[in-house]
Amino acid sequence: MHRSRTGAAVGAGCLLVTTAVATTAAVPGVPVHAPEPVRASAPASSSAASASRPRIRWGACPVRPVPAGMRCGTLTVPLDHSASAKGTLRIALAEIPANGPRGSLLLNFGGPGGSGVEGLAAHAKDLAELGERFDLVAFDPRGVGHSAPVSCGGSLDPDPVDSDDPADELAAVRGVVARCERASGPVLPYIGTVHASRDMDLIRRALGEDRLNYLGFSYGTRLGVVYAAQFPDRVGRMALDGVETLTESRVEQALATAQGQQQALDNFLSWCTRQPGCVYGTNIRTAKEDVAAFVARLDVAPLVDADGALFTGQDAATTIGSALYSRELWPALAKALALVERERDPRGLLHLGSPAGAEEGAGTDQDPDAGGSARPPGRVPADNAVAAMTAVNCADDPDRSSDEESPAAVAARIDGLREEFRQASAVFGPRQLLTVLACYGRPAGTDFIRRIDRPGAPRMLLVGTRGDPATPYRWTEETAQRLGSAVVLDYKGDGHTGYGSSTCVRGYVDDFLIDGHLPGGTRSCPAQE
Repeated sequence: MHRSRTGAAVGAGCLLVTTAVATTAAVPGVPVHAPEPVRASAPASSSAASASRPRIRWGACPVRPVPAGMRCGTLTVPLDHSASAKGTLRIALAEIPANGPRGSLLLNFGGPGGSGVEGLAAHAKDLAELGERFDLVAFDPRGVGHSAPVSCGGSLDPDPVDSDDPADELAAVRGVVARCERASGPVLPYIGTVHASRDMDLIRRALGEDRLNYLGFSYGTRLGVVYAAQFPDRVGRMALDGVETLTESRVEQALATAQGQQQALDNFLSWCTRQPGCVYGTNIRTAKEDVAAFVARLDVAPLVDADGALFTGQDAATTIGSALYSRELWPALAKALALVERERDPRGLLHLGSPAGAEEGAGTDQDPDAGGSARPPGRVPADNAVAAMTAVNCADDPDRSSDEESPAAVAARIDGLREEFRQASAVFGPRQLLTVLACYGRPAGTDFIRRIDRPGAPRMLLVGTRGDPATPYRWTEETAQRLGSAVVLDYKGDGHTGYGSSTCVRGYVDDFLIDGHLPGGTRSCPAQE
């Protein structure tokens, strides 16, 4: 059995092809301790909540370069908010002080697994208007970046197996679980959004704020909603862009992601076929067929990159999906597809899939999960972003483990879903199907997020993008209904999140956060070419 450049096994009969993940998906991880959340109707009862005001210790920043005026620090928080005697950990923070009136705005740029410290350093210019009014503050959630980073020993790919027996493949997945446990240390059982939102409340207190003003993107929307559900009387102005689902199962999320990615691909191809020299011609219907055929062809007969690794159809689908996060990357994607289709040269797609390629379309609408970066070598495990995404998503997932099913039954269940996922997207469906087993072998996580319903927080602003490949627009509407106190901003454009690509979206968000202007009902912003 050959291996691709991402560690994927090449063979149509495999039950588990790879543990690589999409934006809103998790991969096999480790057992977690599901915390007992603070009830939405009651104030926090942990010992940390009643202690004296916590203190941030400011010092040098662990990333380079940083914007002028940015400073970094750490805040000590309980390992377990419900049992402070279990020890503590340090949360890494960054701050850019305001030029004008004071007050803090906490930010999360996405993930789970994305470093807030790096995000603030990278996106300070995009937040300049807000920086005139607020001290901009970001943090690395527990287990992420410089906040007790978790790891899986270098890779989340299962060890290769020499058969297509489901029992052997699932045993290899369990091997990943054990590796994550060994490499991550004591923080791993206390990973998850409920824990991270309690850390946010300690950050609020350390900043001296009575209420939390917050701007969250993608995963940051989940974090914001969980905070609002736990501490509704401590919410100030909150804006959430690229809203995640609160209620859907792993299967439903994976299917929705495949559909969203396919819609984004269709939008890209509609654009490409109107450009001179598009490799897929001028017919949108045949262009869709040609891309699907290209991915299928590479899965059967992969290319070989300059390092001698196989470049499969699933590698191509992953890169294409990442490039669809930002409309700014569409021209580069069109060139890369022309190069590989005409010359069988994957270098353009490989460049797009690298951190340098992703930075070409950087902005707050860029894939926050792609990571990338400015970390000094040796400080944070190379696999931390993916390992943390695994741990958080599984800790937030109440679906029961598949442990009681026989390997043959697991294989039959996956086989029964293949056609539905293929119908959703011939390009992205097969890869998204793999995330159905994302938390295989693990106990159920907390059900707190699934139970959030009208927590009583003040009105907030939710931004949904019609062409979002990662967080479908309908999730924005569904979350607004669950909150019962939200205004929806309908952005008609493309890409993941709207703040970084639409002046209209940015205007609504900034006006609300700065001046409290929040119109009633659904508002909309046109697509921006």
